[in-house]
Amino acid sequence: MINVRVILNILGLFLLIEGISMLLPLGVSIYYNEGDIAAMGISAGITMFLGAFAWLLTQRKDKTITKKEGYIIVSMVWIMFSLFGSLPFVISGEITSYTDAFFETISGFTTTGASILNDVEALPHGLLFWRMMTQWLGGMGIIVLSLAILPIFGIGGMQLFVADVPGPTPDKFHPRVKETAKRLWIIYMIFTISEIILLTLGDVKLYDAVCHSFTTMATGGYSTKQASIAHFSPYVQYIITVFMFLAGTNFVLSYYGMHLQFNKIVKNEEFRFYIFILLSFTILITAFLWFGNVLPFEESFRNSLFQVVSITTTTGYVTTDYLQWSPFLVVIIFMLMFVGGSGGSTGSSIKIVRVALLIKNSALELKRLLHPRAVIPVRLNKKSIAPQIITNIQAFVVLYMMILAASTIIISAMGYDLPSSLGSAAATLGNIGPGIGAVGPVENYAHIPDFGKWLLSFLMLIGRLELFTVLILFSPAFYKK
Repeated sequence: MINVRVILNILGLFLLIEGISMLLPLGVSIYYNEGDIAAMGISAGITMFLGAFAWLLTQRKDKTITKKEGYIIVSMVWIMFSLFGSLPFVISGEITSYTDAFFETISGFTTTGASILNDVEALPHGLLFWRMMTQWLGGMGIIVLSLAILPIFGIGGMQLFVADVPGPTPDKFHPRVKETAKRLWIIYMIFTISEIILLTLGDVKLYDAVCHSFTTMATGGYSTKQASIAHFSPYVQYIITVFMFLAGTNFVLSYYGMHLQFNKIVKNEEFRFYIFILLSFTILITAFLWFGNVLPFEESFRNSLFQVVSITTTTGYVTTDYLQWSPFLVVIIFMLMFVGGSGGSTGSSIKIVRVALLIKNSALELKRLLHPRAVIPVRLNKKSIAPQIITNIQAFVVLYMMILAASTIIISAMGYDLPSSLGSAAATLGNIGPGIGAVGPVENYAHIPDFGKWLLSFLMLIGRLELFTVLILFSPAFYKK
């Protein structure tokens, strides 16, 4: 039996945490003394009150979470955070449509970066800071953050960790999930603070430096500027590129790097494949832009490197309108939307490790055809990968493409052309943000009909939780004993 009381108790605690998180942007609103003070205060009050009420009302001694309850809690937390996180936008009147407010908020928490705002810079500082903060919280995962807190209240968190961090290689560098969560967040905060410092050295205002560090490390892509990162100097663009790269790298490798265990990083096959993809496509695009006399060499290299890293890591920042490049380069950018960051990173989409294992398995399948009786396992980092994991990856990719195709058809039925339909579906399912066509890097999602925005919001959710975590809730077998 699914324990509804335990689910409501933990959801109440998460809601309380969200309300407390709103106090920081409320402080920003008070500091700048703008018209969003009441909206942030009321939203924080409502969220904290309802969270505390639900948490206290459902208290009980047995707080054990089963695997089923873990899946329900994780899916519901992202939806609940988006429902209440949209209150500041609606109450302030800055976003009048609740559909638009929810779209903007779930895009933040899922670190997608797709926006309906036509003038980001018109938002008050407090609301803009909350918008950035949704991505920073969602980047490492609301659940992983809370895993460091839940044990204090006697709540086991392993099932939440498994549900929120799915994938073929759930590496943990400490056997206790609480310690794993703490160390992940320490690394996350070290990178965030480091980027803030380096950005301020590039004459970026502290407010903008904090906001962009939040969204860079989350691979989210929200910016305080309408022109995104194109607004800033080449120095700032290079700094952000470095931290996008780090955010798209497995955080376990970052942990090794901080402990000077560089041999483990160099030997990691996924990391080497990650580097290969970024460098090869950067060189290719740079060559086309430079030899085609589109841009000078340095600018060609900088824009190529930035966009390749941004799209591959699913950050979604832009320094240029890549749709103005040749069709060949646009196709490359679109293909990179399906790669994603490394396993154990804040990036989304299919992810490097799955792509690498699929390529390895496909190559070995040719050998298996020649030697049908031979046992030829797929190996990653010299370790055999269980056939069950390969099957899971194949199922994931097939399901991913089926959802992409179905969503593209539905969006095209709303009157959009193929590039716009395919681009919006791919960009939201992969948590990338900007796509191609009518949702390209200099456009947004404001023109999408309400039904389309709810569909794309659902794609953001299942993309962030890697499909199975959410879709399993629609299976009748899930609710059977």
